[in-house]
Amino acid sequence: MKKRRVVSVTVLNEHSVLSRISGLFAGRGYNIESLTVAPLPDRELSRITIVTSGDEKVFEQIIKQLHKLIPVLSVIEDDDMLEKETLLAKISINEALGDIDVLCKAYNGKIANANDKYIIVVVTDKPSRLDNFIKALKRFKPKEIVRSGVIAIERY
Repeated sequence: MKKRRVVSVTVLNEHSVLSRISGLFAGRGYNIESLTVAPLPDRELSRITIVTSGDEKVFEQIIKQLHKLIPVLSVIEDDDMLEKETLLAKISINEALGDIDVLCKAYNGKIANANDKYIIVVVTDKPSRLDNFIKALKRFKPKEIVRSGVIAIERY
């Protein structure tokens, strides 16, 4: 049975770390739905957040292999992680700005930028809520939508 998974990996900032980690997933036939990488405050380390789905047995093997990689310092896979994702959307200035603003606020968002042709909205929420936001936003005919990928942190 396939299950959605979020894995947070802390690694040393070294060349080819990301390709080795993504290779573990690809080599076992796992699709990476979201991949986010950013340096931690000390800059010698980075945090990689991976969202995937798959069965338990193969996933256990991936976790074991991740622990064996030399530049990997920690691997966290927890069902109770706080997840957030950011979305930017470009919408024609001709649309109902008041309605767009109300919609954005319902999803922890706001109008971030405007010019004479477009407004750009930013929304940060759980990935599933962003899916719902996109459905609601369709009526405003967005010109472009960009998602950041999931970031996650363990709650404990």
